[in-house]
Amino acid sequence: MATIFAVSSGAPPAAIAVMRISGNGALAAAKVLAGTLPVERRAALRTLRDPVDGSILDSALVLVFRGPATATGEDLVELHLHGGRAVIAAVDRVLGTLPGLRAAEPGEFTRRALIAGRIDLTEAEGLGDLLSAETETQRRAAMSAADGGVRRRVEGWSAKLLTLSARVEAELDFSDEDDVAPLALREIVAKAAELARDIDMVLDQPPVERLRNGIHVVLAGPPNSGKSTLFNAMADREAAIVSPIAGTTRDRIDVPVSRNGLAYLLTDTAGLAEVTDDPIEAIGILRAQRAMDDADIILWLGDKEGPQGALWLHPRADQTGRETLPPGPVISVSAKNGDGLVDLWAAIEQRTKSLVPRLDEVALNRRQRNLARQCSEMIAMACQSSDVLIIGENLRTARIALDHITGHTDTEAMLDTLFGAFCIGK
Repeated sequence: MATIFAVSSGAPPAAIAVMRISGNGALAAAKVLAGTLPVERRAALRTLRDPVDGSILDSALVLVFRGPATATGEDLVELHLHGGRAVIAAVDRVLGTLPGLRAAEPGEFTRRALIAGRIDLTEAEGLGDLLSAETETQRRAAMSAADGGVRRRVEGWSAKLLTLSARVEAELDFSDEDDVAPLALREIVAKAAELARDIDMVLDQPPVERLRNGIHVVLAGPPNSGKSTLFNAMADREAAIVSPIAGTTRDRIDVPVSRNGLAYLLTDTAGLAEVTDDPIEAIGILRAQRAMDDADIILWLGDKEGPQGALWLHPRADQTGRETLPPGPVISVSAKNGDGLVDLWAAIEQRTKSLVPRLDEVALNRRQRNLARQCSEMIAMACQSSDVLIIGENLRTARIALDHITGHTDTEAMLDTLFGAFCIGK
């Protein structure tokens, strides 16, 4: 493979820019710029020069890592440059002129780590999530995956499946020999069923996308019920137009919010009028209803109880004549003076607990869940059969599904999609 290079630190300008070079030609390329290379894994100051005219590019720290014990499994060099745009551009230009070198593509460093066996596919996905993490829970879940949490769980399942498959194969191949015990079919089925239950227990956990995409909270209710005012108070900014005129909000408004380490998507909606002759308002009502259908949590602002399962709010509680709460489990709030907002968020967070994965449990993404479900289903089919050949084939197919989770057998197209979402230099 070609030797690749890219800036792996943040966007310039910055105090320092880390330029990484990875591949068989990494050490030779660094030597062209730096003259002599420092001792492996020990930083040393070097003057980097353009090999064409000897002009100074930068004064930089140089670090050398010899493969395969590197992040990519290849020879790797880091140039710790001054972080100005001109410095980076100059070094980038010179590296691009060296034979056998080219600029890295998005995610190519991580992809090479996967190919070299330094990480598996679940860890690569965890790194991708870690790069985009914006909340504490997103960071912790991504860190767990990047640190091998999913891989270890899947490898445990694979080891148990392999043991069961070996027993089935032994019966098929050597059942006529005296030194091989007869197949304990009942025991194999029992252990397979136990494994399927363990996989299903993980599948019962909410998907990790809940943490990434945020909990969808929709404010709904009749026109002029105070939705937009409360929406702005919860978002802590003037995101929606507030007016005493009923029907001011015609379309849904979405605002992401982070609170106590969790991501939420707040949606303000048009008032749900029972009858309207306004075609624009009718479209807004339809979109409001669709938002409610997609919501994880509905906040209902109405004097009568709303949809089943919605959190019923009594808004504008500071206004004269609204001191008395309607009968039922109602949360009294006043967006104007902030009364009840703490209780409202507490109620939302209480419901959120059952909607997001526990951080001390393995959480799978959509791709991993689909494959784990396929594995569980194949094991279940094996448990329903009394034919040793069918049991063996179902267990083999279940193992293949687990191999796809860790990336042991995956297509280039899938890898292109995954690493295409990474930043260049990672």
